[in-house]
Amino acid sequence: MYKQFTNNPCGKSIGDCAVRAISVALDIDWYDAFDLLTEEARKMCDMPSADIVWSSVLRRNGFVRSVIPINYPNYYCAADFCDKHPTGIYVLAFGGHVATVRDGVLLDSWDSSSEIPLYYFYHK
Repeated sequence: MYKQFTNNPCGKSIGDCAVRAISVALDIDWYDAFDLLTEEARKMCDMPSADIVWSSVLRRNGFVRSVIPINYPNYYCAADFCDKHPTGIYVLAFGGHVATVRDGVLLDSWDSSSEIPLYYFYHK
């Protein structure tokens, strides 16, 4: 369900969640994900970690945004999402944080499995 994942070349695990999420989702290294985000951020005059920036990078790479169904309980967390999505690649947005689920495993630098996702992206 959760697997500790940090691919930051300097070993940092705070402040680069969008870079990690893009890296895992697109199966690229940390530097390539950072470059994609900073290029997009520059075009948009925004920060690389802004939701609109990483969302745009995902869309440009074949991902589609979806919402958590309204009939799911209010306490539907990332662990529940992993259980319901055992295959595929998903990027979960949690107000101020983002992480990727690959084949039912939440890959993040900390255990965010109890966080409540607001929306998600999946690869079409």
